[in-house]
Amino acid sequence: MKKMIAAVVCVRVDIIRKVKRLLLTVACHLLSFVGMAQTPVSQTCYTADPASLVYEDRFYIFVGRDEAAEDGGWFDMREWRIYSSDDMVNWTDHGARLRPTDFEWSDGDAWASQCIHHNGKFYWYVSANHKEKGGKAIGVAVSDHPLGPYTAPRGTALITTDMTPNQGDFDDIDPSVFVDDDGQAYLYWGNGKCKYVKLNDDLISFSDSIHYVDVPLFGEAPWLHKHNGVYYLSYSHGLPSTIEYSTSTSPTGPWTHRGRILDPVENCGTSHQAISQFKDRWYLVYHNGALPKGGNHRRSVCVEEFVYNADGSIPNLTTSTEKR
Repeated sequence: MKKMIAAVVCVRVDIIRKVKRLLLTVACHLLSFVGMAQTPVSQTCYTADPASLVYEDRFYIFVGRDEAAEDGGWFDMREWRIYSSDDMVNWTDHGARLRPTDFEWSDGDAWASQCIHHNGKFYWYVSANHKEKGGKAIGVAVSDHPLGPYTAPRGTALITTDMTPNQGDFDDIDPSVFVDDDGQAYLYWGNGKCKYVKLNDDLISFSDSIHYVDVPLFGEAPWLHKHNGVYYLSYSHGLPSTIEYSTSTSPTGPWTHRGRILDPVENCGTSHQAISQFKDRWYLVYHNGALPKGGNHRRSVCVEEFVYNADGSIPNLTTSTEKR
């Protein structure tokens, strides 16, 4: 009897060991697969101020490249780059596709931008230094393909600091364009105060006057999107920055503050976001300072999936810094 019991125990121990080895093997394979998805999106250079665009089953992220030295005390951004994915796991780096020097009126600084698709063309709105009028200005470049080549059809900036007097050199930054269901396009932008204009049908000019809109807790980085008939305006607030959002039944407000999407991010005082739907899922794109030797002027673009709450509100999201 004792020998029989001992034999049964040995068999069970052997089975347990084999099961453990099998589970370990499966876990390793899963980790290997999941590890293909990385956040930050780019592991090879510092990127910031993301804007998302969905086109033909690909998710595009337009970013500025941070080139500041590790001990640098200010932003050094000389180009805008594009990344894309068809599965939100594997990302293609398409390199630099636009630079401030591609605009006749600019002498540098690739600050925040956004690209939209409308009527078969791609319109890339950027903020950069204006070499004659000073301060930041907003321009637009146009292409037939999301990856370009892009050309600046105006020869002049769309928004300049003299159009928004007494607001400071950084007033005209962070352009964001939203095209409503009726085809009307709205350009939102600003630092400290939120502004918008209705763009003309050509999307590179406007006849409207500049409107100042009251948005609770607005700091900068406006992003307008629509979900289930409700307009969502998200934006950065304070330093270190949070991402807040307000909603309205109109693309021009009035806006009601609904809550916070993102707390201050890792190792970075600023925050900048974009929100887009891709293959029936919603994603927040943002930046932090999570890469090695990263920080306030060496930032990293990341992506978080989220699900709206039953009442249409956006949950407070937790950022990810690990490979996933």
